[in-house]
Amino acid sequence: MSSQPTPPVPGTATAIQLSSSAPPTKFHHPLDPLTTDEISAISSTILKSMVGKHGTDGFAVKFVTCMLQPPPKRAVLAHLGIPLAPGAKPEPPTPIARRADVDFFDVLRGLAYNAVLELDKGTWSIQKLTLLPEGVQPQITVEELIECEDIVRNDKTVQKLAAEVGVLPHQICCDGWSIGYDARFPQAQRIQQAFVFARLTEHDNLYAHPLDFIPILDSNNKKVLHIEFAPHYTKNPNGDSILSAPNTKPPKLGTLEEALTASGRQRIPPPRTPYEFLPDLIDKTEKGGYEPRTGLKPLNISQPEGVSFKLDGHVLEWQGWKMHVAYSHREGIALSTITYTDQGELRPLFYRLSLAEMVVPYGAPEHPHPRKFAFDSGEYGMGTMANELSLGCDCLGSIQYLPGSYISNSGQPVIIKNVICIHEEDAGVLWKHTDYRVGGRSHTVRRRRLVVSMVCTLANYEYIWNYFFYQDGSIEFEIRLTGILQVYIGKDGETNPHGITVAPNIMAHYHQHLFSLRIDPMIDGLSNSVIESDVIPEDAPTGSDANYAGNGFTTRDTVLQTECERKWEYATDRRWRIVNRGRRHYSSGKEGGYVVVMKAGAVPMMAREDGWVGRRAAFARSAVWVCRDVEGDSAGEEKGTVRMWPAGKYVPQTREEPEESVGRWVKGGKGVDGEDILMFVTIGTTHIPRPEDWPVMPVENLSVFLKPTSFFTKNPSMDVPGVVANDGHSVLVDSAAGCGCN
Repeated sequence: MSSQPTPPVPGTATAIQLSSSAPPTKFHHPLDPLTTDEISAISSTILKSMVGKHGTDGFAVKFVTCMLQPPPKRAVLAHLGIPLAPGAKPEPPTPIARRADVDFFDVLRGLAYNAVLELDKGTWSIQKLTLLPEGVQPQITVEELIECEDIVRNDKTVQKLAAEVGVLPHQICCDGWSIGYDARFPQAQRIQQAFVFARLTEHDNLYAHPLDFIPILDSNNKKVLHIEFAPHYTKNPNGDSILSAPNTKPPKLGTLEEALTASGRQRIPPPRTPYEFLPDLIDKTEKGGYEPRTGLKPLNISQPEGVSFKLDGHVLEWQGWKMHVAYSHREGIALSTITYTDQGELRPLFYRLSLAEMVVPYGAPEHPHPRKFAFDSGEYGMGTMANELSLGCDCLGSIQYLPGSYISNSGQPVIIKNVICIHEEDAGVLWKHTDYRVGGRSHTVRRRRLVVSMVCTLANYEYIWNYFFYQDGSIEFEIRLTGILQVYIGKDGETNPHGITVAPNIMAHYHQHLFSLRIDPMIDGLSNSVIESDVIPEDAPTGSDANYAGNGFTTRDTVLQTECERKWEYATDRRWRIVNRGRRHYSSGKEGGYVVVMKAGAVPMMAREDGWVGRRAAFARSAVWVCRDVEGDSAGEEKGTVRMWPAGKYVPQTREEPEESVGRWVKGGKGVDGEDILMFVTIGTTHIPRPEDWPVMPVENLSVFLKPTSFFTKNPSMDVPGVVANDGHSVLVDSAAGCGCN
């Protein structure tokens, strides 16, 4: 089954390694991620620089991120021979520098740095070293999340509180989270909050045993700073739930006794009933043991002649599609330079598709629950949370895997094998028609899709990311959510208007999962526009000459002229087309492009826009954002795009929307008609937990489609052969042979 990769040994002090340049790198594709050799050489270069400043005993470095700094878009397209306009020839290639972007801490001085390094003749050198402003925090690392549990477990006050409710020190477990928002603690401190549980036996489901307090800790100084308790709800004479401490503001920092008094809560021991999900543990804990469901016959998937796609390094080709597939420390999967060969013509579609950000705001207003709104991409890095995938469990069929690697706190690479799964799968009927006038002759073409996927575990939750490519030129970005609910403890009979009791004494808050898909289009080149299309009923009343039957409706198109945010409208079934206005369809006369269709996932953000979540995650307040892409800086330095992250590059402990974020970008008012543009699409789900989501939640799906519209001359899948599967058969003994597909 899926498993989390073994992290490096926690620790902030790094061994000084003064060796090593990487061997000369000749990249196969300019967007290839940094190799493990490159990560080692980059960290060694930074350590050498720190030795030069402070001597071998004068510093302790904690590396946080180390990623490829994407080269300029036009240089990449020229290198690959992709044209910038319809009918144009590719631009002549120009030299491309290979650069890395690194965040690290000088732990002894409490300073955070960003470094940009460049590879030249096999040697990495620092081109720019920037001291980050006080209070700016790079991502939280895997090791810091793991260390959180050790810090909390070894704290004497935590041990005392646990003992008071019958939990031994070795049974204490916790999930480290970003602090979210808490102005009582200085931004310069590297803060986490910890949600504490008890693991009562060696491998039991710890989330079944939540504890009733929340420690706050400093990750750099490795100590618990404060402990808090959530208030509880009681019933008033009318039967309504009311807070024991009705003030939902954060209380002043004080003693442990003051924190407990402020909450109005009496201590509650953790529930002891096991709720297991592993079959061997269910067999031991449930009456009657574990009895697997019967009646399922084997369902085999085979491709005896092999796969239909070709993978050359990170370059993937299938059924006219060609793209670059890369592991990303922050995005998980980054798909780039996506093209489609249409009747012999190479047509550029999307320069980059990726999950740029997400936020999970919880809906309980009583402190400290409002701090629960994790930016799982920006605060932790989706790629670092990725699973090593297992054949036959996470992916079925003939599979091609890609590995990924990220930097550890020590500067050495951490490798995740089998982190990206690539395979084909049957996806039902692609198209079909029966001509009943000529003896019922029909033709059925089955749909196959190419899947590029990843599975990430973020503490209690699992996210499954699927990019589907179809034979009709469509793309689907699908998110599947599963895992275990984030729960907290309740007293006997306690109900909460902002959540549900999924099992005795175990409560789950209402919450949302809101995702930002970054679309960097290059539809037939870099001069693109966005057309907002509303479906509207005819204004003329029923019985009128213009709309006698009352059934008329039409579409109303609006070309977006300047950078903006746009809401989804249920009443008009609103959608958006990304088009190249320099190329029109021969028959429809419309601009060729791709339409954004929110199949399942257009939801409003429930948090107030002026609240903590709304200010930090402004991207979630609108369905679509359109802005100009920007590369370089005022000095003309080549550093690729700077508009990557809709909630800012540095997300942990922010208190307002950063200047470099999508809400600020659209205020620039630059023109976006016929320009090199970006679109950020917000999709999500509002999760009202059910008892059926416990102890593990069945998968929930949401997705967004990118579908061609007036882009192809006609249905581009007309040449897909109609094949009768040779392993299909009727279960009815007297059924007629064959299915009449052709």
